[in-house]
Amino acid sequence: MMLLFRIILKVRSLYEDMVKNAAIKVAIHKGMKVGDNLYVQGIPNFGSECFLIEMGDNVTIAEGVSFINHGGDGRVTKRIEKYKNGRTFGRIKIGNNTFIGKGAILLPGVSIGNNCIVGSLSVVSSSIPDNSVYAGAPAKFICTIEQYGEKLLTNNTVYPLELEADRSALEKYLINHLPHHYKPVKK
Repeated sequence: MMLLFRIILKVRSLYEDMVKNAAIKVAIHKGMKVGDNLYVQGIPNFGSECFLIEMGDNVTIAEGVSFINHGGDGRVTKRIEKYKNGRTFGRIKIGNNTFIGKGAILLPGVSIGNNCIVGSLSVVSSSIPDNSVYAGAPAKFICTIEQYGEKLLTNNTVYPLELEADRSALEKYLINHLPHHYKPVKK
């Protein structure tokens, strides 16, 4: 039975990779600009105007990120005489060496700088400067990339780096060696 489950998961993974690659190729064909080393986890949602998106080099887009390049709210306001001509479109630009966390939403007209991290489930409604970490709904400044790097070093998970080449060996090591320490309750 376990073999059947593994086969089903593998088929699902292959299917998702095909859909992801197709979505990226179609978006690029429609005019989305992408630098070198784009990594996308899961199936991306580049929106209906993907030609308004520009990404630099070494960009990582986590699963469930949505690019909203126009306002669908015009479906309501165009039926009101005074507002019938109102429309919203905006470009979205992501700089080099930037990570966009799982489930983030990027709204029209935002620019995310170089060396940035956008936290999971964030709503980016205004531009983000270089070398920053933003998170929340709406996304707000958390710290500089240097401060974040220092936190990573302070809370570093130490393991033999050669295990990264063998995922199952890394998982086994973490199961057996990662301490059961949890974050304290915030008051």
